Amino acid sequence: MLNGLDSNFIRFGKLYAVIGRRHGRIQSADLIEGSGQFDVTAVIPVIESFNFATEIRKQTSGLAMPQLVFSHWETVDIDPHWVPSTEEEYLQYGEKADFTNIARVYMDSIRERKGLPVEKKLVEFAEKQRTLSKNK
Repeated sequence: MLNGLDSNFIRFGKLYAVIGRRHGRIQSADLIEGSGQFDVTAVIPVIESFNFATEIRKQTSGLAMPQLVFSHWETVDIDPHWVPSTEEEYLQYGEKADFTNIARVYMDSIRERKGLPVEKKLVEFAEKQRTLSKNK
């Protein structure tokens, strides 16, 4: 949980962009009376909190002061092993499902950090390279 993010005349667009990029949700944004500072409370996944303070300070030119506090556990509602199987899913997502499965990204990053095996494709969309001119 991100609690007590204070700033002087902070650019909310950059703040909201950093939180959104890290799959977070803003819960409240209040002006602290008499100080010109804002208190923004948001929830971001723990896996996305690594280097959060550095990025938020960099994006707000050092005006933001983040405070990360653990709030609660929440499950990700996406199956990390999902692949399109029905005709509707093939029409919507394509044969290769070219969207990023955020649950899979989280799972793979944790496995990689712990030294567990990760299923990675070395080459995803390769085509055989051809020489257009004829060899003589």
